[in-house]
Amino acid sequence: MQIQLETQPYSSIQTEALVTYVFDKDNKIEGPVADIDRAMGGHLSALAADGELTGKSLEMAMLHFPEGMDAKRLLLVGAGKPDKFSVADLRKIAGSALRYLKPRGVKKFAFLAREGERGPAAAQAVVEGLTAGDFESDKYRTDKKNNREIQSVSLVGFDAGPGGNLTAAIERGRVIAESQNFARDLINEPSNRLTPRMLAARAETMAKEMGLGVEILDERKISELKMGALIGVAQGSVEPPRVIVVRYTPENPRPGGPVLGLVGKAVTFDTGGISIKPAENMEKMKYDMGGGATMLGAMRALAYLKPSVPVIAVIPATENMPGGRAQKPGDVQVAMSGKTIEVINTDAEGRLILADGVTYARKLGCTHLIDAATLTGAIQVALGNVHVGAFGTPREYLDQFLESARGAGEKMWPMPMDDEYEELIKSTIADIRNTGTGKGGGAITAAWFIKEFAEDTPWVHLDIAATCWVDEGKPWLAKGPTGVAIRSIIDFAMKL
Repeated sequence: MQIQLETQPYSSIQTEALVTYVFDKDNKIEGPVADIDRAMGGHLSALAADGELTGKSLEMAMLHFPEGMDAKRLLLVGAGKPDKFSVADLRKIAGSALRYLKPRGVKKFAFLAREGERGPAAAQAVVEGLTAGDFESDKYRTDKKNNREIQSVSLVGFDAGPGGNLTAAIERGRVIAESQNFARDLINEPSNRLTPRMLAARAETMAKEMGLGVEILDERKISELKMGALIGVAQGSVEPPRVIVVRYTPENPRPGGPVLGLVGKAVTFDTGGISIKPAENMEKMKYDMGGGATMLGAMRALAYLKPSVPVIAVIPATENMPGGRAQKPGDVQVAMSGKTIEVINTDAEGRLILADGVTYARKLGCTHLIDAATLTGAIQVALGNVHVGAFGTPREYLDQFLESARGAGEKMWPMPMDDEYEELIKSTIADIRNTGTGKGGGAITAAWFIKEFAEDTPWVHLDIAATCWVDEGKPWLAKGPTGVAIRSIIDFAMKL
């Protein structure tokens, strides 16, 4: 799909559809919408008066052959209440418009900016929404309607303003959203088509294409490094584990400056091991490598955006299977750091591989850490499918990351890390146990487990288990993987 700026007036653009948006307020017909209404002889005002044009969030109103324009259709998208509107809503509006027009056979359309949202930030958000909205998760269907695709979108009425650069903003939006889609494609892959070795090969190809450094640790190197927590999870599968290391190095790194480490959980299929999961919905456990895909997507974008700090991604990849050699509840594993772990539940495996991933990232020189993982069902109980659970220490570091999340338009909620929760992961026969004692607080005790290996390094943990995948498609997003947290991580890295 091509996205380009268009400088001619919207009324003279020959296109299959012109898209803009209206607010849910008393006076819906204002700005460019008022100009369109006048050209149409007050038809939009009549629709608003009749209640057909409400402006409610993402409601669609489409008119064919609108008077005064060369466009074949006019699509008006509801933008909701103006006092709650932000640039981030433009992503949803743009993506929803594309997904509304696409199955109707539209191949080319124009997106008209409105007053107040015409600058580079708005253009970037629209491009991100269009590109993410164009992703489909039906990769392996043979009956796809191949004629249903958007070929190009023109951006109309945008204004760079003093010192702004619309072309650069459009390119940033494209790179970020394409990197999000790269991660979504990985998460969507069936586990027989994305084993740990296959994931490592895909990561290596991407890294080389983007000019990033890459190293793949095989089972022999993993054993030499004494990554006992990762090995414990992997030993039940005939598929060997991998650790993927991807490096971005700026041209002139500041001596003694920060080095950002991105650690992602990549369990390419999670049966639960000996503590086996119920059969219902187990097919979704192909998405348990979502944290690793998130970090690969972020690295792909950072290779283009070039932050001023070095960034190293460490992604431990394995299956969690109930084979004859699988670890059992009650086993004790020795992590790379030397800490001993009592395995209470083999389905709490993500924190085990993250333990060695975090330790290795610190060994490589990372001074600041972010990990992402589809870690716990408990985070869905706490926050539903709306917010990412965000943990971190010190609190100032977490707040800095949450500021990036707000700027990126991704909903994240800070979770507690009080010392009392640490007591719940103490073991009687080892240093720590991989699940908490007592009831409740499962997402917090999981975070505390990872914190044991991050130690005093500034660290953020993102539990994306409830937000990495949507079972029902959104108006702006296809059913399946979401690519959540990538935009926030990119924004944070650029500002660190």
